[in-house]
Amino acid sequence: MKLRWLFIVTVVIAICSFPSHWYPTSVRLQFAKLFGASDYQSSPASMLMPMPEIIDEACEEDIAGWRKQQTIESVTIEKSSTCVADNPYAIAAFVRGTNNVSDHVLHQSGLTPDSIEKHSDLDGDGDPDMIHIRLEVVELNGISPESNDPTTQFSIAPGIMPGFWVFAPKHFGMATKNFESAESRALLRAPSPSIRIEQGDQVQITLENSHYMPHTIHFHGVDHSFVDSQGEGNDGVPIASEIPVLPGKSRTYEMQPRNSGTKFYHCHVQPHVHVMMGLQGMFVIEENKSNNWVQTLNIGAGKIRSPSVASKELYDSEYDLHYMDIDADLNNRVQKFNDVRLITKSMHREYNITDATQDYYILNGRSFPYTFQESLITVKPDQKIKLRIANGGRESLAFHTHGHNVTITHRDGNLSPQAAQFIRDVVFIAPAQRIDLDLDTKNDGLHSYGEGVWLFHDHQYKGVTTNGIGPGGHISAIVYQEYLQDNGWPKTLGVGWNKYFTQEYYRKEQPVWESYSPSLFSDTETNKFLLARLVIFSMSLSAMLIVLITIIISPRRW
Repeated sequence: MKLRWLFIVTVVIAICSFPSHWYPTSVRLQFAKLFGASDYQSSPASMLMPMPEIIDEACEEDIAGWRKQQTIESVTIEKSSTCVADNPYAIAAFVRGTNNVSDHVLHQSGLTPDSIEKHSDLDGDGDPDMIHIRLEVVELNGISPESNDPTTQFSIAPGIMPGFWVFAPKHFGMATKNFESAESRALLRAPSPSIRIEQGDQVQITLENSHYMPHTIHFHGVDHSFVDSQGEGNDGVPIASEIPVLPGKSRTYEMQPRNSGTKFYHCHVQPHVHVMMGLQGMFVIEENKSNNWVQTLNIGAGKIRSPSVASKELYDSEYDLHYMDIDADLNNRVQKFNDVRLITKSMHREYNITDATQDYYILNGRSFPYTFQESLITVKPDQKIKLRIANGGRESLAFHTHGHNVTITHRDGNLSPQAAQFIRDVVFIAPAQRIDLDLDTKNDGLHSYGEGVWLFHDHQYKGVTTNGIGPGGHISAIVYQEYLQDNGWPKTLGVGWNKYFTQEYYRKEQPVWESYSPSLFSDTETNKFLLARLVIFSMSLSAMLIVLITIIISPRRW
């Protein structure tokens, strides 16, 4: 058979299988005039998705009793209204000092006896003025030679475990909760803890480098000398102040801050990598008050459960809010190699921060929905709340409150003049900047609109997503006691939350609004008829191409 007939047949098949909706509108209108309008073809059926496995409860039972108000070693620890709470024994040790608590409290806290030492009431006002804090460096979600799963696991959202490096208080025992779990213990988490001291305290902070990389600590905004009492560098900057603290070594930084305020601390070794990996934390200098035993560390940031005398004079409660963003390309490099040399090369020479993307946004170490477990601001009517906010990310933060206007009282730890204490519902915070806000819950239409579950979030919209899907990121809420359940979960009136506690939702495998109307918002089933036409069309085009090539090679066969 001549190839011309085979070519004609393939052309006819291609024309017949060509999807009609691919024709230009003018051609389709002409066909309709000649042959009449085609019959209505219904859309493909909706494909109902099975509900994926919920991998985490919204609020687990508080078996250990960490949430309740209690007094330990004469330290009053306020109730945690959220469903996830810090270890109260650790809080007591942070307040009294690990050298001033019983063996029982020390054991329950998980801290070493020299983790936070307090002594010497130098000014005679009833509280210690010489403070010695020892910090280590911990890797979270790193690689293990024995498993494909990350080790010392810390999840920021369901199934999401980017690598972190964090400063942590000196502790004893295992890095995980127990022998059967890979989950990190409560002391080891992101962000690095908030450090709190009192104005005028003589403070030593020792970095005991338990990590495989060199590190330092720079006390950003904190009043400290360039060299310490021994003439050694005291600013934490390798190119100007000192040699970094090598693995297995230690260095003690010295300071006696003269001004109170919200400051910052972070590693200054290759800061574009180390700071962004999580080696950063808030540093709060409290006003000097009598009998003021300060909660020296606040693990995970959030509510201060043992507030200072100065804070209680003016506020009903106080919160640390530490924001970060994460480039998965950087943070997950620690999950690729076991060889320190390869990690060092990958992170410090091959990684290019100018190509960075912000994949995850976290508040106090977590993303939505976990932010609702431990980073809610819980209030009652007619209260005054202090919010200290640090932006530890690469991008600016447009902090927005629903239902409330906040007053900006301090910038970078410095009191703003009364005329500059603006009332806002959006506060712009630059990278590394700290802002202090007053949140007033008086229902007057200006400070508060009344009781409810009022979101607060970044109004730059990437901040409310997790790897590009929302809701996610560092969304949280101001929740009034009337709208809070006994277990610490808010009484929301919106959509169901089950899908947000699944890995599939954040892998973008679940339809967003399917629970509203499955027939309308589910994914569509495959159009098998259209698929068959496309397959035939592709095959006919391939046959035409083969015929044309054959004709070119052997013209006589035409």
